[in-house]
Amino acid sequence: MGRGKRILAASLTAVMLTSSFGVTVFAEGEEDAAQITQGDMAAENSEKTEEEIAAEEAAAKQASYDTPADSNSLENWPTGPNVFAASAIVMDMDSGAILYSKRADEEHYPASITKLLTVLVALENAKLTDKVTFTEDCVNFLNWDDANIGMKAGEEITLEDALYGVLLASANEVSYAVAKNVGESMGVGYDGFIEEMNERAQQLGCTDSHWVNANGLHDGQHYTTAHDMAVIASAVYQQDEFCKIEQSLDYTIGKTNITDEERVFQQNHKMLWPENYYYYPYAKAGKTGYTDQAKTTLVTMADNGTLRLAAVVLGDYGVDAYTDTQSMLDYTFSNFQKIFLKDVETSVDIESFVDKDAYILMPGGIDFSDIDRKIVENTDNADTELRYAKAVYTYRGQVVGSAEVKLSDSYRKAQEKENGSCTDSSGKESDGSNNENTSLKKLAPVVIGATVFVILLIFLVRWIFEMKRRKARRRREVRQKRGRHS
Repeated sequence: MGRGKRILAASLTAVMLTSSFGVTVFAEGEEDAAQITQGDMAAENSEKTEEEIAAEEAAAKQASYDTPADSNSLENWPTGPNVFAASAIVMDMDSGAILYSKRADEEHYPASITKLLTVLVALENAKLTDKVTFTEDCVNFLNWDDANIGMKAGEEITLEDALYGVLLASANEVSYAVAKNVGESMGVGYDGFIEEMNERAQQLGCTDSHWVNANGLHDGQHYTTAHDMAVIASAVYQQDEFCKIEQSLDYTIGKTNITDEERVFQQNHKMLWPENYYYYPYAKAGKTGYTDQAKTTLVTMADNGTLRLAAVVLGDYGVDAYTDTQSMLDYTFSNFQKIFLKDVETSVDIESFVDKDAYILMPGGIDFSDIDRKIVENTDNADTELRYAKAVYTYRGQVVGSAEVKLSDSYRKAQEKENGSCTDSSGKESDGSNNENTSLKKLAPVVIGATVFVILLIFLVRWIFEMKRRKARRRREVRQKRGRHS
């Protein structure tokens, strides 16, 4: 939930944890929290009744639902469902194809789905057997209603135990401790870990996100987009350890160096529970989130054996996040098919695909000839010979897939010539002696244009001079005739 005033926060937290450290876990409870928040807001606002506030929220909810998906405006694109979420997306996690989008680049507060990025950075920079030690800083920031599992200053658990607490129980103090301990092992500390989160997100292709903490508790400078969260979800889903944790519906952290009781907690994501009303058979992983400011946020990874999808909803309303997600996934699984690029790609720029099974996703009624392709070369200078790049395929501006490709010799030579370098028959790059010729070729049109301009200017000046000379002569002749008549 949202963070309130800090007065007495530490003492209240201590009382709660002391009385329930091994048994009770304060989870997010998105839909319950949304209902409670309505009452709290009404109580704090003396100018409006609960009925008036509820009516306003219902109107806002309906207006959001009535806003169609942006992808529906694409010609010949299948019409996607209306959703209550302010922002939503479905992305294919393997090709990057965007199959459904509603204001997917609009900035929103993420709440606890932040923890997906925290886990990704942790898994990429530490081992599951590493120790996570809790300090006063790791627990004292908690408010009484922040999700936690009652960890205490001085306790130690493994990173593996910690990540279960982060993902299943959404424990905020554990997220902080993971960032602090992994950051210290990297030599950068907690703040450095947060900076690594920002850098990693940018490397993945996130363009409209900014992270200031590891747990998602509200901060005005902590925001993301549905698109960026789908990119992050696609990356963390490639981590085997993440998938293993997400397949667990409950977990137990055993006794620690301080606590003699076990901590037992469960998966919060309702679509992963077979006996739950919102269970979705293709859902394999995900993360819930809620704060007063963010409302309900939800990330879900789904796999039907053919497609692996990431569905994200931001600014949603309690359990509507689950129904929205299901309708988006059903729509996507039913309307899109893989088109293997090796069977349709004829570009002379591409020699081969790194993954021979590379594909794009297309709905019926759209032909491959309608698809645009752009070669995106490596920007990190790792591929200095331009042998490999990424081909990004779009339909009317919307990405329908991408693939790593090996570039053809003709493409490479054309690029080398355009960049002012050439190769001899042995394939070795020249010493640059031809750069002068290349520069002259580029200057030739300029020189010719300038020459033509000068010639025209000369003719114009001569013409003006001649016209003036003729007028002067006519005036003299007129004066002479008048003189004779006089």
